[in-house]
Amino acid sequence: MAAHLSSGRVNLTALREAGRRELREFLDKCAGSKAIVWDEYLTGPFGLIAQYSLLKEHEVEKMFTLKAGRLPPADVKNIIFFVRPRLELMDIIAENVLSEDRVRSPVRDFHILFVPRRSLLCEQRLKDQGVLGSIIHREEYSLDLIPFDGDLLSMESESAFKECYLENDQTSLYHAAKGLMTLQALYGTIPQIFGKGECARHVANMMIRMKREFPGSQNSIFPVFDTLLLLDRNVDLLTPLATQLTYEGLIDEIYGIQNTYVKLPPEKFAPKKQGEGGKELPTEPKKLQLNSAEELYAEIRDKNFNAVGSVLSKKAKIISAAFEERHHAKTVGEIKQFVLQLPHMQAARTSLANHTSIAELIKDITTSEDFFDNLTVEQEFMSGIDTDKTNNYIEDCIAQKHPLIKILRMVCLQSVCNSGLKQKVLDYYKREILQTYGYEHILTLNNLEKAGLLKPQASGRNNYPTIRKTMRLWMDDINEQNPNDISYVYSGYAPLSVRLAQLLARPGWRSIEEVLKMLPGPHFEERQQLPTGLQKKHQATLQ
Repeated sequence: MAAHLSSGRVNLTALREAGRRELREFLDKCAGSKAIVWDEYLTGPFGLIAQYSLLKEHEVEKMFTLKAGRLPPADVKNIIFFVRPRLELMDIIAENVLSEDRVRSPVRDFHILFVPRRSLLCEQRLKDQGVLGSIIHREEYSLDLIPFDGDLLSMESESAFKECYLENDQTSLYHAAKGLMTLQALYGTIPQIFGKGECARHVANMMIRMKREFPGSQNSIFPVFDTLLLLDRNVDLLTPLATQLTYEGLIDEIYGIQNTYVKLPPEKFAPKKQGEGGKELPTEPKKLQLNSAEELYAEIRDKNFNAVGSVLSKKAKIISAAFEERHHAKTVGEIKQFVLQLPHMQAARTSLANHTSIAELIKDITTSEDFFDNLTVEQEFMSGIDTDKTNNYIEDCIAQKHPLIKILRMVCLQSVCNSGLKQKVLDYYKREILQTYGYEHILTLNNLEKAGLLKPQASGRNNYPTIRKTMRLWMDDINEQNPNDISYVYSGYAPLSVRLAQLLARPGWRSIEEVLKMLPGPHFEERQQLPTGLQKKHQATLQ
């Protein structure tokens, strides 16, 4: 589920600071030196809230990854487990605590910080294992909405779609509602809520109920956001299946961006020293952080990859000219000015070198014949060509045993672009996939059907052409260099979720009532009452 907040650019520092404050308060309860034992999944999200320096200020001396067996040696007073509420993790904690008790004489205090919630089931498991009495503090840390960048929040809950649509577990929706209530506590009540989909409806209902149950949550902060748009993921299944074609999108497609970090092949980043002829290439992946704090990345991250080369070339000339200035600096004042600018210029040069190397790595992939063929088939499906019959390219890829994820992605894309596949086409794909990749994948295919990604066409009716034309999802005339429409991000396809947000802003969803009925789930609108004083002020700003 996606939440879109309409407003200008907002400073999200208050949200990050609220998260840090909650963390500090918990650490201060555990007096004395500390070691943190991390559930590995949480290290990335926590890194976006608090750096190691903050932990160090609160006497955190060691950090370990949660593993079975005995804890590594650490001369500290407190051992704190930062974990998700999972039963299998409780078994590991019990093993850690019991092996610790047996081999050490100094008494150490154990604590657990559950993220994002405490769990009675988990505490019962610890009790069954005989270690609950050894845990002094058992608290929860609400890591609901994480400030990812200057204008982006994420729950980093990558299993939310699976939980909602396959397991019928709506816990993540509760955390979405809770996170949005926190956002309103910091930035004011959001007057209008619009939504589309069953999950969106649940989140809005929970927000309304929370507000009713905690009347004290009504604050007197003037609203920073005027509209909240809640969209179910299954309203727009097409967008995540298509290959992203922006610079950041392709980095994610090829190498995967995790919590703003990417790991890249090291050979392109090896420093070239004269006379060494490229011996001893590094073997460790190059790890880089990607966010808008880096000037160059902020400029190119959302550009279509075809427009990135010219920007890098222009930047190279500017940086080269800036370094040449040193030859013209003659007076003491001019030399001093150059020296002051030097750190910024060197950082810009390093940034340029990194992004030039990344662009070269991506270009090696995007200029390959297979990438072109894959993209051609995707774009044919999205523009409505031959979506109702078996595709030769997909057949060839299965025969050549291309990665299964690639095959499933294309078959699901064809299914979505045809409002489901004809039964004989679906049966053919299933048979080919199972015979080539193994019959254990019958469960995979079943799950894809259950989630609505792969399905037979109901009543022989294909609604996608109507949705495509009404919502202008396919644009033939696109400008990748200087775009004037969102369709540039997929070189032709405009994401349905973006079109829904655009049409809500102007002229409103009443203009697309018929299309909304074709998309899954209800669409709705809620108004949240502002305190009287704020109401008058808000109306004045809208006039």
